[in-house]
Amino acid sequence: MDPLNKKRSEYLIEKLGLQKHPEGGYYTETYRSEAIIESIDRNLQTCIYFLLTDDQVSRFHRIKSDEIWYFHEGANLSIHTLDDNGHNIHKLGLYSEEGFLPQILIPKNTIFGATLDQKDTYVLVSCSVAPGFDFEDFELMEKSELLSKFPNQSDIIYRLT
Repeated sequence: MDPLNKKRSEYLIEKLGLQKHPEGGYYTETYRSEAIIESIDRNLQTCIYFLLTDDQVSRFHRIKSDEIWYFHEGANLSIHTLDDNGHNIHKLGLYSEEGFLPQILIPKNTIFGATLDQKDTYVLVSCSVAPGFDFEDFELMEKSELLSKFPNQSDIIYRLT
């Protein structure tokens, strides 16, 4: 990683109190609603900072809630999803004519992961989850399961599992 970007990402990890996330990258929870949805015993909403460096990926996973990703700084990010239509790439970053958007919705139960496709950089985003995130609802995807369901997507499956 470029020394300036490495220093910036290390600075953000320290100053924002980020810790390693099981899917890859670093995170810290910044908000957990006090309101509870009693029928499912979940907070109404949660939010985190999430930082990914170029030597990391966000591994394929899914959660039982909608998740909105918000771009803050760094390089553009590719959010990869797998569904009945195959592999899709959603581009998160500063708005551009190349299709980058500063905010992306990942619907509940979607299999997704993320990559930085540019060397020597990092990205800082926020992720807001509603109903609120709970690790009980978090599922890291297994390579064998994904390969059997999406045999034509082996390249991205190997990269993100």
